[in-house]
Amino acid sequence: MNTEILFQPFTAGNLTLSNRVVMAPMTRAFSPDGVPGEEVAAYYRRRAEGGVGLIITEGTAIQHPSAVSHQNIPNFHGEAALAGWAKVVEEVHAAGGRIIPQLWHVGMARSIGDLPNPDALPIGPSGLNLAGEKVTEPLTPAEIENLVAAYAQAAADAKRVGFDGIELHGAHGYLIDQFFWEQTNKRTDRYGGDLAGRTTFAVDVIEACRRAVGPDFPIVLRFSQWKAGAYDAKLAHTPEELARFLEPLSNAGVDIFHCSTRRFWLPEFEGSELNLAGWTKKLTGKPSITVGSIGLNSDFVTREAGDSGEDNIGRLLEKLAKEEFDLVAVGRALIADAAWPEKIRSGRTDEIEPFTPESTNTLK
Repeated sequence: MNTEILFQPFTAGNLTLSNRVVMAPMTRAFSPDGVPGEEVAAYYRRRAEGGVGLIITEGTAIQHPSAVSHQNIPNFHGEAALAGWAKVVEEVHAAGGRIIPQLWHVGMARSIGDLPNPDALPIGPSGLNLAGEKVTEPLTPAEIENLVAAYAQAAADAKRVGFDGIELHGAHGYLIDQFFWEQTNKRTDRYGGDLAGRTTFAVDVIEACRRAVGPDFPIVLRFSQWKAGAYDAKLAHTPEELARFLEPLSNAGVDIFHCSTRRFWLPEFEGSELNLAGWTKKLTGKPSITVGSIGLNSDFVTREAGDSGEDNIGRLLEKLAKEEFDLVAVGRALIADAAWPEKIRSGRTDEIEPFTPESTNTLK
């Protein structure tokens, strides 16, 4: 099978990648007290050496006490953590790769008492968890303003320490997504309302980040329909609704949309074979990243895609050749095998190390 299309260069603005393979962001929690060390830097360098065109780091905590829910999730603030990330960037660039951090706040997905700050309460647009139950009070306008500033500061720090762009985590039921979703956003001020109105917090974040980094620093937004534990959730039920959702985000300054689905091959709406990334590119004209169960089996090249999570690489390459999307994010397969892209490129698929649950136990 000819995988050449996957290894063609890609350029968007001042971001130039050697190929279309992206390392998807995956929480690893190997940064003691929030500081990424040499082991983390080596982990990301190995993926660059293995042929990944763009690395998106695991989610990193913006400067807010309830941003994340584990003491070993890396921070993206503070002198020690940012020095650690500077070393990560240095290692990845030395291997010829490109890397952007994913900036993250988990919002109401955090439980009361979670580390690293057990006294910090979870926050969200309406204080509702993903089940729609009240846990805390809604965010005040002043608190929202401080959160926007924290995202912008992280974006400025990313540029300062040498990253090639940023990704904002607006998917999977975390803070930005909680503003998007009607189930968790019951606000009646400018941050609530209809689907377009519920993008206002994200728009404020994107615009603040853009001011912080200037016009040429890439901003990627990851979004999803599904939420953790609510896999059938929908922000948009039709292409028309998706267009109303995407327009303000695109206009605010998103350069690339990272469209998170669980299975890339599934159509997003009836009557079209386009997946979420395909529709997003069609509606916005902006580059898009597809993701979802790509490369989970060492023998995936010859297998049909199905609910087992096995990958249909032929369908992926066909969609990429049709320019339905521009980049392909690979997740768990890259945890198991840092050289996954190079083995695909050179036809050594029989040498691919398959993903297993044990793959997550170390930074191999």
